[in-house]
Amino acid sequence: MNAPQRIGLPDIQGLIDHRSVAIDEVGIKGVRYPVTVLARGEPVPTVATFSMTVALPATAKGTHMSRFVEALEAIGAPLDARGFRALVLAMIERLDARAGTVEMRFPYFRRKAAPVSGVESLLDYEAAWIGRVDASGAYSARLRVLVPATSLCPCSKEISAYGAHNQRSHITIEADVAPDFSLDELIRVAESSASCEVYGLLKRPDEKFVTEMAYDNPKFVEDLVRDVAVALDRDARVGAYSVEAENFESIHNHSAFARLARP
Repeated sequence: MNAPQRIGLPDIQGLIDHRSVAIDEVGIKGVRYPVTVLARGEPVPTVATFSMTVALPATAKGTHMSRFVEALEAIGAPLDARGFRALVLAMIERLDARAGTVEMRFPYFRRKAAPVSGVESLLDYEAAWIGRVDASGAYSARLRVLVPATSLCPCSKEISAYGAHNQRSHITIEADVAPDFSLDELIRVAESSASCEVYGLLKRPDEKFVTEMAYDNPKFVEDLVRDVAVALDRDARVGAYSVEAENFESIHNHSAFARLARP
């Protein structure tokens, strides 16, 4: 069956808007798409949730929403930092825009070996790449990752005759980084700043190890964000950043929280 002939339909979005109001960001959110990212030199399949926006000039009535999805369809190879930059720039060109942002959120899995038995399992992290082109045409990249960890209360340890309360923590780092700075490095910064790492699979000797390690390495929520900041400040590849830590308290029905940011 032959394809239907192209029909000349009106392009309402292409009309001129007479209100003279520019829009900072317009586009699509919550688009789930299968992608492959390059991690540790290997392709890692995942399913990402995209937010894609561009700046709209005051004279334009609307943007062309279908072109955002066309940009995703044009991804032809596993994404690394340079490939993601190419995606952002291709979106800007396709939408004929001066500025725009792509945020790609995805579950990121790492295989970890238990500390004593060595048994391996996968652990998932919530990761995001954020690429932005500003009005001057300059490109900037950010990484964001939420890392699960363990923290143990120094005060509880000090005042208790035996034991100390601990909790699972979420450490979230968002940072402007150089292209050669990887998600794995950001994860290692967070995990090394906690009382102890968490694992997907532990045997009894491993459980003994992580329990005692956390006990020997107590951290307040304030300690978590400060130790992350110290580590990031040492790395010249890291620019502006923010760090959040949330401890899901085991003796309270609320969380402890801390946040700091560096311009």
